[in-house]
Amino acid sequence: MNNVDENTEYTNDNFTHFVGVKFHHGLRSYFFGLKDIELNLDDQVVVETVRGLEIGLITIAPIAIEKYKSELGLKPVLRKADERDLKQFENNLKDAKFALQICENEVSNLKLDMRLISCEYTLDKTKVIFSYLADERVDFRELLKVLASRLHARIELRQIGARDKAKAVGGLGVCGLPLCCSTFLNEFDGISINRAKNQMLTINIPKLSGQCGKLFCCLKYEDDTYSDLKQSFPELGKKVFIDKQEFTVSSINVISKMVEIRNDETIQNISLEEFYRQVRGKKQ
Repeated sequence: MNNVDENTEYTNDNFTHFVGVKFHHGLRSYFFGLKDIELNLDDQVVVETVRGLEIGLITIAPIAIEKYKSELGLKPVLRKADERDLKQFENNLKDAKFALQICENEVSNLKLDMRLISCEYTLDKTKVIFSYLADERVDFRELLKVLASRLHARIELRQIGARDKAKAVGGLGVCGLPLCCSTFLNEFDGISINRAKNQMLTINIPKLSGQCGKLFCCLKYEDDTYSDLKQSFPELGKKVFIDKQEFTVSSINVISKMVEIRNDETIQNISLEEFYRQVRGKKQ
């Protein structure tokens, strides 16, 4: 067991090992420091986070602190979760549902333009965190007063984005598989329409958008491959002479390796290999 004092300030030098911990409904593991190696994979532990005390599951077994390369400071693993901690955690899940209902009623009474997504208590129940969506800034000062008086805890209202909501709610994508954000994506990169253009997709925003209303995160998966493959193709609009006729490169297909050329009289689709053979075997 760890004999870690919750009130002590720690540096990474105070720890002998570090572990990876994943939280309830979370997908990503976070590192925490500890002073012994009596913990194993799948042990539930109580840790100190920036939000307060929380219970998490060890997903990365203890590693010697000398191998920790990040410059970020580690928070401590306080102890292995005991029966009392686990019971408190289960009770908190039930109380969070009740707290969410209270908050929803107050939001309605105050006519606030915000959509509540979730509610969580810290393990010691000193803080309750509400996540919400809103198109604009919300003045929730009155809401905070009401919630604090009814729930007798510190209140944190955390605005999240549309992608965070999709991650929390889950669902199936157009590919028929569970959403990437709710299965393995831990961070969201900015997805611009330029990626769709680079992959020569028809620019139809509704069809290129996910359940969050934002452009598909998967547009980034093959973007670099398209950029690399396109380097071997002629530029669109390039003028070439084939069989003593002038053609313009009007379209390319990097998947089938085909090139479309056209002039006023005809349109031809030829393979990339044949294209370069007919233009004397070299790029023009």
